[in-house]
Amino acid sequence: MTKLNGESTVNTMTRSHRALALATAAAALIALAGCSADGGGGGGGDAACAPEDITFVGQVRNETNPYEKSWLDGGQEFATSVELEQKRLTYDGESPKQLEQIRQELSTGNPECMVLNVLTNTDADTTPVVKAAQDAGAYVVTQWNKPADLHPWDGYDKWIAHITYDGKDSGYQIAVALFESMGGKGGVIALQGQAANVTAENRFAGLEQALSEYPDIELLDQQAADWDRTKAFDTTGTLLTKHGDAIGGVWAANDDMALGAYKALEAASRTDVGVVGIDAVPEAVQAIADGTMVATVSSDGPWQGGIGLAMGYCALTGELDVADLPNENREFFAEQVLITTENSADYLTPKANLADFECGKLFDRVAGPLE
Repeated sequence: MTKLNGESTVNTMTRSHRALALATAAAALIALAGCSADGGGGGGGDAACAPEDITFVGQVRNETNPYEKSWLDGGQEFATSVELEQKRLTYDGESPKQLEQIRQELSTGNPECMVLNVLTNTDADTTPVVKAAQDAGAYVVTQWNKPADLHPWDGYDKWIAHITYDGKDSGYQIAVALFESMGGKGGVIALQGQAANVTAENRFAGLEQALSEYPDIELLDQQAADWDRTKAFDTTGTLLTKHGDAIGGVWAANDDMALGAYKALEAASRTDVGVVGIDAVPEAVQAIADGTMVATVSSDGPWQGGIGLAMGYCALTGELDVADLPNENREFFAEQVLITTENSADYLTPKANLADFECGKLFDRVAGPLE
């Protein structure tokens, strides 16, 4: 093979042959650079984006919920680390508003250099969200809610991953912690999340599992409080009036409702009632440290807010090939941890660990496939 650096046969080459060889080498280098930049991350041969041209969008229900605020804060921490900004969207638990916001973002700027990290409102909202992103050419990561028969690998090369948590396990863990704090007997009330929400349903299934293992614990009542602190305050007050001293514990499907329940208990001077929740928001973790709440479960909001953006960033900059990802990295349960008085000090200040967002570590927290 003729060498291009002129060490052996170049002296026998004609001028025309030399020019042809150099042109061929240049074309090869350009092609190689293009392949390296794209890295297959687009899954369909889309050109990579310059880092400075990438747009980040994080979307949650609201920022009054400390957990969801910590999600967007984590997204901004990652964005800042790569010298970009994250647009913060909130849809107030309104599904039509969620989709309209996403469509509006996709219609502006350059969607092919956009990354969406989305907390879908209900299972039914995931399909229109990912289809809108797919049609526009934007990368999207969804979290928490989706239909069981909808998968990122079913024709969605722009839907990088769906991340959720084993709700049954977290609901079970906090229930056991609550029941143990009650000495294994007494009455409890349950505050559920939204209706038709798989996360709420799975967490309640965990409570039911724990109840089957603690025959001396009675579920006195259950009400949906829609993940909302104010509604949980009102609902708990009503249930206190109805069940009185029979209530020995409050199981809440998230920390915002747990904190609302605690305020209602405080207003009724019921300091004898244990409360548990899920999400590890700072106020709840502090309450656990202070002994006024029993337990919560951390899904690490700042990590959730950053990881979806990091996945898209790595794909757009050619360091992640979505087409080559195994199914277990495109739809998975992520790790979570039970927080009690014993370990609460380690979780008082939620903050993203930027090392988690390195392209080679994106899937280090995969706990297992969805069941």
